[in-house]
Amino acid sequence: MARKRREFNVFSLSFLDIMACGFGAVILFFMIISAQIAIDNQERLKESIAEIERLENRVGAGERQLAQLRVTLSDNLTERASTRSMAEELAAAVRDARANLSERERLALMRREEVERLQAELQELEAESERLARESVTTEEAGRQIRAVRGDGERAYLTGMRMGGERVLILIDVSASMLDTTIVNVIRRRNMPFERKVAAPKWRRVMETVDWLSAQIPEDSQFQIYLFNTRAWPLVEGTEGEWLSASSDAGRLDEAIRKLREVDPGDGSSLHRAFEVVRNMSPRPDNVYLVTDSLPTQGATAPARRTVSGAERLRHFERAFRLLPTNTPMNVILFPLEGDPRAAPAYWEMTLRTGGTFMSPTEDWP
Repeated sequence: MARKRREFNVFSLSFLDIMACGFGAVILFFMIISAQIAIDNQERLKESIAEIERLENRVGAGERQLAQLRVTLSDNLTERASTRSMAEELAAAVRDARANLSERERLALMRREEVERLQAELQELEAESERLARESVTTEEAGRQIRAVRGDGERAYLTGMRMGGERVLILIDVSASMLDTTIVNVIRRRNMPFERKVAAPKWRRVMETVDWLSAQIPEDSQFQIYLFNTRAWPLVEGTEGEWLSASSDAGRLDEAIRKLREVDPGDGSSLHRAFEVVRNMSPRPDNVYLVTDSLPTQGATAPARRTVSGAERLRHFERAFRLLPTNTPMNVILFPLEGDPRAAPAYWEMTLRTGGTFMSPTEDWP
């Protein structure tokens, strides 16, 4: 019997095997692709992490640089503020310098005019002095002088100053400035030994002037001699506030002139102290002779600063002038000090207001 032929079926086992193999190949392909993607993603992740770290480093460096720039900016702002302050100070200093220069030019002009005026007055005084010198002291008057002075002639040519009055007070400035005519030499001389100080030409002229004044005191008068710098004291010890008789105390007058040659000039000067003596003498003097060289450097008390301006010295003078009693002639013998141009007109005005005389001896007197 013939075998029955088998029928063909597309869904046979072989076909299923082929389909399964194909499907497996597709799955394997997708698995391979997926694995490669994962590897690529890891590489990209590493690169991204590295880029992030690099950017973080750059950010850190930028932050540090920014902090440094902020510090630099702060320093620059501080320096700019300081520079601006310095610029303002310099501008103010320039303005002050210009103002001072203008003031100095004005003062220089005033001083030149003042010097010219004083020179004209000096010429008039010299002419008057020559006239009075011929008339001032007669032989009879010279014979009544209580002390003798060395020198040629009668020496009344000191500008015609005549000594007179019942009570004569002589005030002698013994401050350091009496050692010389210039500030520089005053500073130099005040540090010298005593023997060289008293040998200074200006101080020797002062002593000779006082010697001349003492010889002119009338025999029937009373006298007193006071020294002053920052204080005032009698030249004859133990006679404070007392009047001495020219006739009976002539020996004490000689002693006073000797003691004057032992005085060591020093310190500043206070007319306040000197004029207090005039006000406190009882009875008060009717003629005062002031021997000085400049305006005072202080008033009733010591100044707070070591330096004093010309305007301040003039104010000290004006305050001291108010202490003087009325109707007391003030006679001034001025030995001018360089750098104090206001002294001469101030003292000259004082003598005019009190009815006294003003003079500045020549260098060859006495």
